[in-house]
Amino acid sequence: MTEPARHRILLVTRNLPPLVGGMERLNWHMAAELAKYADVRAIGPAGSALLAPESVAIEDVRLSPLPRFLINAQWKALCLARRWRPDLVLAGSGLTAPLAVLAAKACGAKAAVYVHGLDLTVQQAVYRSVWLPAIRRMDMVIANSQATRKLAIDAGVAAGRIGIVHPGVDLQTIDPDPQIAADFRARHQLGQHPVLLSVGRLSRRKGMREFVADVLPQIVAARPNVMLLIVGDAPKQALHAETQSRESIQAVADTHAVGGNIRFLGLISDGELEAVYRAADVHVFPVQHVPNDPEGFGMVALEAAAQGLPTVAYATGGVVDAVSERLSGRLIAPGDVDGMARAVLDTLDSGHALRASSMEFASAFAWPTFGDNLRLLLGMRHG
Repeated sequence: MTEPARHRILLVTRNLPPLVGGMERLNWHMAAELAKYADVRAIGPAGSALLAPESVAIEDVRLSPLPRFLINAQWKALCLARRWRPDLVLAGSGLTAPLAVLAAKACGAKAAVYVHGLDLTVQQAVYRSVWLPAIRRMDMVIANSQATRKLAIDAGVAAGRIGIVHPGVDLQTIDPDPQIAADFRARHQLGQHPVLLSVGRLSRRKGMREFVADVLPQIVAARPNVMLLIVGDAPKQALHAETQSRESIQAVADTHAVGGNIRFLGLISDGELEAVYRAADVHVFPVQHVPNDPEGFGMVALEAAAQGLPTVAYATGGVVDAVSERLSGRLIAPGDVDGMARAVLDTLDSGHALRASSMEFASAFAWPTFGDNLRLLLGMRHG
């Protein structure tokens, strides 16, 4: 009996490594997981072809300026669609939705888009007049959280065309060497200090300056030797992100007499990130509710949980899907700075009580599970 032909999927995205961030990791894994069941090709940013998942061919396009990327990516997507005839053209975010719609139309394929939150709320007039209609025309809109699904409905997408597939996470396959955490603490001279960790871009939405001003002084008053390690830097390629510089965060810390309790690590390797997750005691995720700039999910909370590190976060946007109350951390009402401080201190006092349950929570979000959920939503057979 002849084997049925594999699906062909064309992924069009601006967000792939070597760019760094949650959307980039998600698009890379989306291509890798779909390639288990289908033939996958992609149009992506310059340098992405060298870092492509196995069995995924990527044609890369110069990243900036943005209009040139969109024009060149559209041309390549149209040419590949007509030549290769994919069954599905998938946009990796709302930004490339119009490209996916036109490429799908050129070859008679279905069109889908994975939306992250911000790509549904951008207020720029041209975006709302061109990009949102393209998202509404999709055969399938894939949301990363319940909150993003609501944003899609509010943007005019028919509810019946929206499915939810939460982002995934890499899981530990073996119990890690505890020496990893000890070595990290030794390298950074942390000793027995209680360690808070923040991971992410330094943007207004992530709320680090506000946390340092309003929450950290309360924590320091109770735990004078606490250290806050800040991993990440101001976004350079992210769209519509209002940045917070290291200097502004340090200035606020100095003003509130906690300047010696914070340390910036900048961008670090994946291996070093695993070590800092292991060395820390609490991951803080003080995401702010910023109008038209939602937190679509909160992948770093899952990544922390996968390493056994609980998260204390404000319950805003898709964060409520990424943190489970008293299983992988604590969810605090947005803006409740006193509640945030108390929850961080309580979590510090409880030691590693949430370590096992955090890892258990994260296990439901493994990347292969993400791939299976995506495949089922798109109606692809296993093969």
